[in-house]
Amino acid sequence: MQNSDIDAGLTPPPLMPKVERQRLHDTVVEHIRRFIVEGALEPGKKLNERELCETLGISRTPLREALKVLAAEGLIEIEPNRGASVSKMSEAEMREMFELMSGLEAFSGELAAERMTAAELGEIKALHYAMLACRAQNDLAGYYSRNQAIHDKINEAARNSALRQTYLSLNRRLQAMRFRSNFQTPKWDSAIHDHDEMLKALEARDGKRLSAILRQHLLDKRDAVLQVQSREDAAAVKLKA
Repeated sequence: MQNSDIDAGLTPPPLMPKVERQRLHDTVVEHIRRFIVEGALEPGKKLNERELCETLGISRTPLREALKVLAAEGLIEIEPNRGASVSKMSEAEMREMFELMSGLEAFSGELAAERMTAAELGEIKALHYAMLACRAQNDLAGYYSRNQAIHDKINEAARNSALRQTYLSLNRRLQAMRFRSNFQTPKWDSAIHDHDEMLKALEARDGKRLSAILRQHLLDKRDAVLQVQSREDAAAVKLKA
């Protein structure tokens, strides 16, 4: 009884340190993920822990925790006694993953056109116009973040949790390549045209039309990425020769 009375009077330990630690963890993961997506850390590049710690102003413990998360997402590879490096997909893997994503996005669009609320459509419109403003300023990073938010909101509006989880998992691995697909101005402008058509289909609640646009949009991105990769591989061969 006495021990119970003592236990009942104990003050629970403060939770703030755990919250702050989790916030740091999430922030580090997001920063490194952005480095990979925007090409600051290129596919195949070996990660220098000391440099990353200095850049982010952190110790090695939160960095290594973040690297484990990114490894689970497939963005980096960690080898015993060799450290971590940015994952690099083969051409076959790129083709397969973009083909799968084209199907996921197409299905998302079909469901979203039916289930999306007026408020959600308004949010997508606002993102669309902000994305156009970034294009006018040649701000690829700003354009891409809004572009991805649009795709994400369409997927969210599908209201299918199984589809949502599969989409998020695959999209993490494709984000860097989706970013690279806009390196050429004609490809970037073509993507803008696709988004104009997506918005029209959403406003008309035309799920079949939106599905077809999204599927082709992703397949076009696949082709653009493979073209960029082919040129980079050819340039690398020349340098070695």
